Amino acid sequence: MLDSTLTGFVAGLSLIIAIGSQNAFVLRQGLRRSHVALVVAVCALSDIALITLGVGGLGVVIEHAPVLLEVIRWAGAAFLLGYAVLAGLRAVRGEQLDVTKGRGCGSWRTALATCLALTWLNPHVYLDTVLLLGSLASTHGIQGRWWFAIGACAGSIVWFTALGVGARYLAPLFNRRLAWRILDGVIAAVMLALAISLIV
Repeated sequence: MLDSTLTGFVAGLSLIIAIGSQNAFVLRQGLRRSHVALVVAVCALSDIALITLGVGGLGVVIEHAPVLLEVIRWAGAAFLLGYAVLAGLRAVRGEQLDVTKGRGCGSWRTALATCLALTWLNPHVYLDTVLLLGSLASTHGIQGRWWFAIGACAGSIVWFTALGVGARYLAPLFNRRLAWRILDGVIAAVMLALAISLIV
């Protein structure tokens, strides 16, 4: 039981921690102190849903429905390209947010929509979270796989909370315009690279 839970926790963290569009968005929202609780909750709850579906057997369905993955792949690539352009424009213009003054700009609806798109339109989420974690969980037996899922879900909650809340401690660094330009430049590069990888 404990062994399966710990294995799930480590496996979940190893897949989530990799730099990606979702993590970049959570980091930026955390730095802006803008709708952090909402973004963290959406990311964590989405992961929990995907992990549960994967462990429950949805991974097998997706594996046998290549058309579904193709639709998700192209929609995700288009969204990532658009987000990369926006981040690139912010980097070029040198837009800066005053992280010392409460919440950043942007409505909660925009933050929610962006967060949902970055999560659910990302094919890697279905490949990693649903298929891979679902496959790993199945090696722990009928009961053990759900303890594995609990561990993976806990890893997701810990990571997104740490990323969203911990970002505020980097706020003094991001009082400089150059730091924002570098962050937006890195975000644009990551989004572009992910979009190209989906297309290619």
